[in-house]
Amino acid sequence: MGIFVHILSSSCNMRVVIQRVNYGKVTVDGNVIGAINKGYVIFLGVSNEDTKDMVDKYVQKLSKLRIFPDDDGKTNCSIQDVNGEVLVISQFTLYADCKKGNRPSFTKAGDPQMAQKLYEYFIEQAKPLFSKVESGSFGADMKVELENDGPFTLVWDSTEW
Repeated sequence: MGIFVHILSSSCNMRVVIQRVNYGKVTVDGNVIGAINKGYVIFLGVSNEDTKDMVDKYVQKLSKLRIFPDDDGKTNCSIQDVNGEVLVISQFTLYADCKKGNRPSFTKAGDPQMAQKLYEYFIEQAKPLFSKVESGSFGADMKVELENDGPFTLVWDSTEW
């Protein structure tokens, strides 16, 4: 299993890490609460500046994003084309600020109540667009297992949109 590290911009807007996977699952207290086959594992970070409009834009883009190989091995297929599944995990640590000291600060992450509402909204908006949508448990200590296909990992920060 590899380690993924990415330094993101300092502004506070929705952050999404998308991994194309052969499978993914999330457990809480030893119990599997979400599992998918081929598709996306999505790590979602929410800030206080985020809105439902941002979620809508991200979910629509995810449904049409062409990162799955066609018969010639070119990334011409969307998740819908391959009947792929989605596992969404909340991850406030995408807002880690390591500029000062050795302990990350997470003050740029969204207020937990607001972030949870947008996380749940993201999941609800995704359900009609994907063959299967599973999720983690907001705020829980989760164990995530996945097999990255490629590897193929994308990082979206709404400040770039």
